[in-house]
Amino acid sequence: MSDPYPLWSTAPEPALVASRDRGTHELVFPAVPQASPLAARHETVQIEPIGEVYSFTVIHPSPKSGEAPYALGYVDFPGPVRIFGRLCGKARPAIGDRYGVRRDEKF
Repeated sequence: MSDPYPLWSTAPEPALVASRDRGTHELVFPAVPQASPLAARHETVQIEPIGEVYSFTVIHPSPKSGEAPYALGYVDFPGPVRIFGRLCGKARPAIGDRYGVRRDEKF
């Protein structure tokens, strides 16, 4: 069965995909499914891979869990597209930091 809302391109270097309205050029994420009645009005495009942190929070799991603190946040990509996810890398990001997207199957 195919993914009803594809998130990633099938290119050798996977990239997040969105749909661009052919009339207004507005981006929609995730991409509009091919089975949608709106599919004819949209084209699938890749999202630029680097964005800037808009907002974030640091999660501090219980000490009993053994997990280290980690950041969750919103990242603004050109288009504009705002995506929420885990921010990997720096222990504490800052507003305006640049982050890239990567596919990680464990999350």
